[in-house]
Amino acid sequence: MSIHRLERVLKLIHYLIFHYAASDNGGLTMKWITRERPKIDRIACPWLIRKFVDREAEFIYVPTDQVLTKAKELDAIPFDIPHVEYSHHGAECTFDCIVQKHQIDDPAIRQLAVIVRGADTDRFDIAKQSAGLWAISAGLSYNHRNDHEMLEIGMKIYDALYSWATYVSDERHTWNPDLKV
Repeated sequence: MSIHRLERVLKLIHYLIFHYAASDNGGLTMKWITRERPKIDRIACPWLIRKFVDREAEFIYVPTDQVLTKAKELDAIPFDIPHVEYSHHGAECTFDCIVQKHQIDDPAIRQLAVIVRGADTDRFDIAKQSAGLWAISAGLSYNHRNDHEMLEIGMKIYDALYSWATYVSDERHTWNPDLKV
């Protein structure tokens, strides 16, 4: 077995351990609440939470002016809104906050965190993939009005980004005009 193949197998094992070890919180489903019409952080964070914190977590989207009131009413954790624990802090976005708070130590997640931060804070210079992620997120929001439908599609997008970061981020796509067919 080549070193490259062995590295991919080890990355797969690492992913499976983290994916299936996500806490179920002793049978209690965590409720999370944020602003409606999600974009980058409000799709990336639910993906991260379901993959690494609580795979049964429930996500609620409400108008901005109702987030804090509904959070108390529903016993939900508010996120990606100013003046709450799970939010932007300094140059970092809510995704970064969750990674740190829940001590998620995964090289692919560290790579995704930079991409998400760049896309969510309009800093495309910190990761070249950030502009593409923003474009996909804005297009998703334009095409779909149902927040939970966007979340469902977004989960697949972030699964793909995680697979890219874990297994194939070094791969390059090139066109060979001299390809013999």
